[in-house]
Parts: sequence; structure tokens; C-alpha cells
Amino acid sequence: MNVSKKTLAGLGSAVLMASMTFGASVAMAQDGQLRGNIRVVIGSTSTGGDTYQNSSIVVDKLANKLDLNMKVDAVGASSAFRTLDRDSRGNTLMIFHDQSYLGYLYGVQGYENIFEKYTIGPTVAINPGNAYLVPKDSPYENLDEIIAAVGEGEEVRVAIQPGGVSEIGFSALKNAISIEHPGQEDNLVAVNTGSQADKNQQLYDDQVDMIHGSVQANEQFTRLPEDDQKAMRFVWLTARQGTIEQSPEEGMGQTSREQLLEYVEPNVTVTMGGDENFTFDKEFFFLYNKEMDSGIVDQIDEALAEIYAEGEIQETQKKSFFIPNFKPSDEASEYLKNKMSRYEAIIENIQ
Repeated sequence: MNVSKKTLAGLGSAVLMASMTFGASVAMAQDGQLRGNIRVVIGSTSTGGDTYQNSSIVVDKLANKLDLNMKVDAVGASSAFRTLDRDSRGNTLMIFHDQSYLGYLYGVQGYENIFEKYTIGPTVAINPGNAYLVPKDSPYENLDEIIAAVGEGEEVRVAIQPGGVSEIGFSALKNAISIEHPGQEDNLVAVNTGSQADKNQQLYDDQVDMIHGSVQANEQFTRLPEDDQKAMRFVWLTARQGTIEQSPEEGMGQTSREQLLEYVEPNVTVTMGGDENFTFDKEFFFLYNKEMDSGIVDQIDEALAEIYAEGEIQETQKKSFFIPNFKPSDEASEYLKNKMSRYEAIIENIQ
């Protein structure tokens, strides 16, 4: 068959156009999708803490669902934010908790308004164990007695790590004292420390009367006899009653769910004024670079929705004393904004 040069030229152009169209289609299909190696930075430097543990559970499930290589990297808050700032492709994601906005409210260096600077991704879990403890031989039997003592002029020292999750309960308690015993709130004194071990040591050395801790880290010390220097007991869990009710019936260690419920509202109340009482759930969620393709946001939302619908991740989370709590990105962003506003009012009241 004879084919003219003109026809060949036309066929060549058609093939070239088809090739370009196909290439453009492939490129478009790849847009808005996670691909390559994905680094998930977290706002903690510990690989033994709750942030790493919770993030690993979620990321492992997500990697399997999306058939991707995803790795959790414990770099700490400042480094995590900086790393996220540099990568808009979607190869860097971040998981953190309420510290990400509380640090900003408390004016901690390195924290900015996450709702302005980043895209908020889905929530994935709650750590219900945020707690306050006293020595087992403390003269204060419960939180009401501590509030009353401060209101009568006694100084009560509380070991906290300033500027975030550790401090918000202290702030709420101080705010409640200012409402119930105006002018006496400064008798509640913050002793700023570092790690949980540092806070515990302050209690052992009788340098403080109460510490911020957690069910996971401190429950073991509540089993010790009263004459043991390290013995302590819970007086307050900040979690909502409904959150603790979702925890395993066996609770944590030798402390059952029924026993843990003794330390939450309505059995323990910290007023915010009027009929409202303070509660605080430590919640974990994704953060994304503001310029990241919205298609990736949707992809992660859809993948996590399927993972949580399958039900296996919930059992894994509960075994580690986390409460499953999936909210897709749009819902999570609105929810967390409202949560920040609520706690911002408390912080402003005591400044």
C-alpha cells in the first residue's frame, strides 16, 4: 500500500497528539494522590509516648490501605511544623494533638495559629487519660477539698509542663477558684517542670502538692502502699464522662473503668461559670501544608473512613487505651476551632 508523505505527516501528528493527551491524562490522574515515600512527622520526640503510639496505629493502617510506604518520625513540635512548612507536595504530613493550638494560645515560641497557617485534617483518636494526682497520704481527699483549701488561703503547688495540654487543666482549676473564691486564685501555684518523670520527682520530694500526669504513666504508682514515697492517687481526670465510658471495661492496669469514672464529671466538677463545667479530651489529628492538593485531603479522608468502617482499628486503639474518634477534615476543623475558642476564654480569664 502506497502512503503519501502528507498522509504520513498527518498520522505522525495524530500519534503525537494522542501521546500528549495520554501523558496529560496520566499526569492529571496522579494529581491529588499520595505517592512515593510519605513521612508523617509528629509533635513529640519520644517513640515511647502516646503521640507516637497512636500515630503508628493510624499510619500503619493507612499505609496498608493505600499501598504506600509511610513512616512516623518523632521530631518534636518545632521541627515538625518547620518540616511541614517546606513540603506542599503531600510527601510530608503531620499528626499532633491539642498542644498544637494550646501552645499558640499560651504564647509558646514556635507555635502559630494552626487554623490560619495549615489545613486541618481528620481527627483519629482521644487519649482519655489526662489526669491530676496527689500523694497517697495527701491531706486532700479530693479536688473539692483542694479548691476549698485554696479558697481559704492555703497555697497549693501544682507541677505542670507549661504551655499546653499539661497546663490547660491547671488554668481551668485556677479559673474555677477565681469564680468561686474571687481573689484567692493566686494561691494555686504552678511549678513549671519538664517531663512526666520530672513532675513525679517533684511529688516524691514533697516540692509540690499535686501533679499533672496520665492514667497510662501514673496508674502503676496508685497501686503502691501509702507508706511508699512514690505512692499517689488520682483526684481528677479531665476527660468527658462519655469518653471514659467508651474505654475498655477493665480500664488500665488494676484500675477499672468504673473506678476511673469516679474522677470525671459529674463526680468531680470544675466550673466555667453558670451551668458549664470544664472537661478536656486530648485529641489527635492530622495537619497538612496549606498548599497541599485538596485531592490528597479527600483521599486520606476516604481511606480513613473505610478503615474505621471496617472496625479493626478501633480494637487496636482500645487495647492501647485510646478512644477511636474519626471525624473527616471539614468536620474536624470546625470542631477543633470551637474547642480552641472555648479554652481561649479560660486562658484569657486568668491572665
